[in-house]
Amino acid sequence: MPTLIHTLADHSDDVNYCAFSSSCLATCSLDKTIRVYSLNNFTELPYSPLKGHTYAVHCCCFSPSGHVLASCSTDGTTMVWDTGDGQVLAVLEQPSSSPVRVCRFSPESTYLVSGAADGSVVLWNTQSLKLYRSGNVKDGSLVACAFSPDGHFFVTGSSCGDLTVWDDKMRCLHNEKAHDLGVTCCDISSQPVSDGERGFSYFQMASCGQDNQLKLWFILFADFLGVELKCKCTLNGHSAPVLACVFSYDGQMVVSGSVDKCVIIYETSTGNALHTLSQHTRYVTTCAFAPNSPLLATGSMDKTVNIWQFDPKHPCAGNAVENESKVAVEDWSEDDVSAWLCAQDLADFVGLFKRNNIDGKELLNLTKESLTNELKIESLGLRSKVLQKIDELRMNTRSAPVPIPDELLCPITRELMKDPVIAADGYSYEKEAIENWISKNRRSSPMTNLPLPSIMLTPNRTLKMAISRWLETHQKQR
Repeated sequence: MPTLIHTLADHSDDVNYCAFSSSCLATCSLDKTIRVYSLNNFTELPYSPLKGHTYAVHCCCFSPSGHVLASCSTDGTTMVWDTGDGQVLAVLEQPSSSPVRVCRFSPESTYLVSGAADGSVVLWNTQSLKLYRSGNVKDGSLVACAFSPDGHFFVTGSSCGDLTVWDDKMRCLHNEKAHDLGVTCCDISSQPVSDGERGFSYFQMASCGQDNQLKLWFILFADFLGVELKCKCTLNGHSAPVLACVFSYDGQMVVSGSVDKCVIIYETSTGNALHTLSQHTRYVTTCAFAPNSPLLATGSMDKTVNIWQFDPKHPCAGNAVENESKVAVEDWSEDDVSAWLCAQDLADFVGLFKRNNIDGKELLNLTKESLTNELKIESLGLRSKVLQKIDELRMNTRSAPVPIPDELLCPITRELMKDPVIAADGYSYEKEAIENWISKNRRSSPMTNLPLPSIMLTPNRTLKMAISRWLETHQKQR
């Protein structure tokens, strides 16, 4: 059973949404503000609350790196904020000036989607912060959005009950009536489900609506049939409209929040209800899982956000540590370093390390001198503690086998490539593996399941050189 460890009660009106990065929690409200908290002790960051919207803030989300936060509002704008200092990076005006209900970053941070009450969908380029593509759903307001983990497509949900699948060029791939009285939220699991027998992977999606239902779906890209959206099951645990749904990061659980004031935690594989949380006194509007710690946040019209912690033995709790251990320290991102700092009780240094762009490689190269002269850590005790933890990390790194970077592995065989080639889908494969794939009359991409426009294979000499360099560097360890 999850344990309630903290309640945030700083908003003066309904909480509409909450979102985690590896080191922070953001919440937004009808009170026009966004509040940002440290996961170390759930205190607000110095620049919080963020004020800039002139009407209610409906949604907020972090970029994958955690360096940027987006928020959207009834005022017809999506604001982009720097999470380091709280400064506004951009104010993106919906072309129609319609109230913006939802915003989402793509997994690789290339795009930011904003969806509005008039049904308009805008894809913004996050580098230029300019409009890249736009479109419209068939009917109703756009109220929900979720990206696939590979970033190749996203799904929107509308108040008329439709789920629409779009590719990254804003082409409508599929439209499905999902909830009779309107969709309220949707989420796509970051863990695809492999179908070895048929040779492709499904994406799992959850959607919920005004019909009191939570539905689990399979999204499948099938040869010549385009996109298939298949309902796996319907969960009827709530007695009133379901306003929020989210998958855990390992995909093993899906959580929903409802007008009935309850939060229900389900097991994804079976649809069985594991726990019901009933601490909120008004409608539950939002649920969010933390990426690198066993935390769940639930927000409500009672103006509070509850923080729940799962038992360390729970599958969800162990997943972040397990995933982190699979990545070589030298390949850690800045977010991975932030998560490590939090786990070592060094969360106070997260902001400092991010400002100095400390990733895994930089972390392993830190010395007493660099901590003193470059990072300006004045306390000898704190410097010693940081160095001790880094030394322990170096010892573990030396004793553990170095995993092969994922980009050097063939997506079909999951082995280090020797003769990489680029197929027409843009992905690189081991030449023999992709030739065998095509020879069995499979004219679809092993990665996207979309038809291959050509069977031509091009040698990837750059990748082959990268593989050679990696082997030279690590052959003594292998």
